[in-house]
Formats: sequence, C-alpha cells, structure tokens
Amino acid sequence: MILPQKVAQGVADGTVTVAFRRWAAPRVLEGSEFHTVSGMVRISSITTVDPDGITEDDARRAGAASVAEALAALRGAPGQPVYRIGLEWVGEDPRVALSSDDDLADDTIAEIAQRLERLDTRSSHGPWTRTILQLVADNPGRRAPDLAESLGRETQPFKRDVRKLKNLGLTHSLDVGYRISPRGAAYLAATAPDDA
Repeated sequence: MILPQKVAQGVADGTVTVAFRRWAAPRVLEGSEFHTVSGMVRISSITTVDPDGITEDDARRAGAASVAEALAALRGAPGQPVYRIGLEWVGEDPRVALSSDDDLADDTIAEIAQRLERLDTRSSHGPWTRTILQLVADNPGRRAPDLAESLGRETQPFKRDVRKLKNLGLTHSLDVGYRISPRGAAYLAATAPDDA
C-alpha cells in the first residue's frame, strides 16, 4: 500500500489514522506492516464502508480537508467496494539506520556480496546489482526513467531493482531519482576492482 508523503507524515504524528481505498478485493491484510517515507505503518483494521456514510471527521482522520476530497481521491470502478483501513505508526524505517552504517566489517561485506549475488543469480536479465549501484552513485538525483534508459531497460522493472537495493540499505530514494547511501558507498569502495 502506498501512502502520499503528507498522509504518511500524518500517520507518524498521529493526525491520520485511516485511509480509504476502492478495490475489487482487499489488497492488504490486517496486522501487516509496510514502509512509508515517514517510517513503518501497520494495518490495524480493514472494513468495507458505504462511501455515502463517510463523515467530515472520517475525512480529516484520512488526511483530507473534506468528504468531497476524500471521495475524489478514490480510484477504481464506482461499483467496487470501499474499504476503511485503520493505520498505526510502528516506528522508524529500519532501513534508515541500516543505510547509515558505513563501518563495514569483512563479514558484513561478505554478507552483502552474498545477498547481491543471489539477486544477480535470480535475475531474468543477468547480473545487475553492481551496475545499478555504481549508476546511482554516479548520478544522484537523476530521474529513474533516464537511468533505466541508459541501461536499455524499462522504468518499472528498473525501479523494482533499485528498491531491492534500498531494502539492503544501499540506496536512498529522493523526490527525484536516488542516491547511494553511506552503506552503499562503503560497500562499493570496499569491493572496487583493483584497477578502478
């Protein structure tokens, strides 16, 4: 589930406690957690609601200025059910602390290398992790479509690959593009070819 930055910040500060989504079937599970720009969020409940029954208070609790704004944000076919999703802030995204750790011991470097090798091995388009890490390091803030095009790749699969690196604490997402994290930079430096 994706939350806009303003809504995610509202969950973190306690002013947003619900979200409304129109889906053919629920796309989240009660108790599941997900990453947002403001940290980890848990789904505390999920129930179907009549959109005509959404109140001004409901709209405010969803981060909207009015019921009309909350309803206008609903996507999907009008006949699909509308779900009220309870949201709870869990805490900071653990990837943030991980990405800041640039004091990499040999066993940590070996563990990162092993995880990257697994990603490369499972890839349908061949080894990619080192190439994308270096590309992000060399092009901070460059648009994802431009980075993907420079490798002859489609944007969405490219973005999924960068997200896998972010999950390992090696990259950061920016409003536009990405940047290498301190952990990612330390890994690149520690594993640079001798002739680099």
